[in-house]
Amino acid sequence: MAGLVIKPRSRIFHGHDWVYATEVQKAFGNPQAGDVISLKDFRDRPLGTAIYNPESQIVARRISRRKQELDADFFDRRLRRALVVREALAFPEPVYRLVWSEADGLPGVVIDRYGDHFVLQTLTLAMDLRRELIVAALIGIFGEVNVIERNDSSIRKAEGLEPRTGLLAGSWNGPVTLAINGLSQEIDLMEGQKTGIYLDQLDNYAAIGDLAKGRHVLDCFCNQGGFALHAARGGAASVLALDISAGAVASTRANAMRNDLAVEAREANVFDFLKEAETAEQKFDLIILDPPSFTKSRKSVTDALRGYKEIHLRALKLLSPDGLLSTYCCSHHVSAREFHDIIAEASVDAKRTLRVVSSHTQRRDHPVILTLPETGYLKGWTFQAVGGF
Repeated sequence: MAGLVIKPRSRIFHGHDWVYATEVQKAFGNPQAGDVISLKDFRDRPLGTAIYNPESQIVARRISRRKQELDADFFDRRLRRALVVREALAFPEPVYRLVWSEADGLPGVVIDRYGDHFVLQTLTLAMDLRRELIVAALIGIFGEVNVIERNDSSIRKAEGLEPRTGLLAGSWNGPVTLAINGLSQEIDLMEGQKTGIYLDQLDNYAAIGDLAKGRHVLDCFCNQGGFALHAARGGAASVLALDISAGAVASTRANAMRNDLAVEAREANVFDFLKEAETAEQKFDLIILDPPSFTKSRKSVTDALRGYKEIHLRALKLLSPDGLLSTYCCSHHVSAREFHDIIAEASVDAKRTLRVVSSHTQRRDHPVILTLPETGYLKGWTFQAVGGF
């Protein structure tokens, strides 16, 4: 098997499974893009098996510490193992992330389950070349299910892959209606955000519902209304949901009507709305900030942090004396410490004292590997403003 010799002190020796181009001492056996290759250390000792793409900055991603073929049996075993993990979580509805890339030993593979519909993303070249094997493994485990390909992520560009969306197996007749945390939601798996909805936030939606009773709620960047719907069901006095996308606003309104919930959904630029609301001296008892990622790389983190600071500063000025701020960051390029510190800076500038109520992360169907920090990306907190300090 062709492969790579890895330089001393590379991250793979500290438990990570990625090999960057700068960490390669030499190649042997003429490995080709998309191949399964072997990895060795500088003393010729085996480090395992990886997938290879010289077009990517991450040239190799380890799939096993042993010799391993990327065949039908491999995908069947990995998917069955992932299913055991999700079934142990005992979610009330069959709506969850079945495969989370490296966290399930399938680098670049994301599979989300929505009942009998499965949405597949193959974000690495080797996995993309073998997507038929992945689909066959899904059908072998779950039967004649529908598999939709949502390979429209910009991440594919780093692997030299073109965007692609379509039906891989079964049938697709448009949006599906499913129960999500007990709420009926229509989900467009072919055109919706990510693979349909933000599965990583489902526990956090429910937590907001528990805090909303009697409060005037502002849900910023509402997408399809996840936080807003749960707040309304939780007994909020009023709920205003904002998103710059007309489609997201329409989905939020439709989902509210479907569940007979009182939610006002408005198409707006959140930054502009917060400025105008401050001028109008509006106040809210619970403000939710769940923006899309402000950065796609470490190079733009400084700019992203400025954006995060501005939005928190403005939100804090709208928060009632004992109000709650629930805020989230979905970029793994921004660390939890950086996010925490920028919120602290905003609170100082806004002259508001904040007490930590709870911390938040991605749902457990998005497992985090200790030595692969990239598998853990969602971080957040709920704070309560402290009056009289």
